[in-house]
Amino acid sequence: MRFSTQIKPISYVKAHAAELLDRINEEREPIIITQNGEARAVLVDVHSYEESQETMALLQILAIGNKQIEAGQTYPLSEVIGKIRGQKSIRSGQSGNGDSKGLASGEPPQAQ
Repeated sequence: MRFSTQIKPISYVKAHAAELLDRINEEREPIIITQNGEARAVLVDVHSYEESQETMALLQILAIGNKQIEAGQTYPLSEVIGKIRGQKSIRSGQSGNGDSKGLASGEPPQAQ
């Protein structure tokens, strides 16, 4: 992508809005809008915007997970699976080995 062809002054955007919308929907490349010679905004198609928001959400989840790992807030996989299976049994009316509290409430799994 060449940014030099993607930079447009606001006056151009006002005069050619429909054309620019068609262009960003076809090419899926952002348009940088300038005002008084300075970059002020970016115009992107909805699909690209949604993808970037989903990516940001996933990156935030990964960052939270890394902080939890660094803080030692981890549990053995076998305990987590056992807790989940126990909760499913309780919800379906079957007796299970877990209680209805725990992972969903943010509490650590309890030893059986």
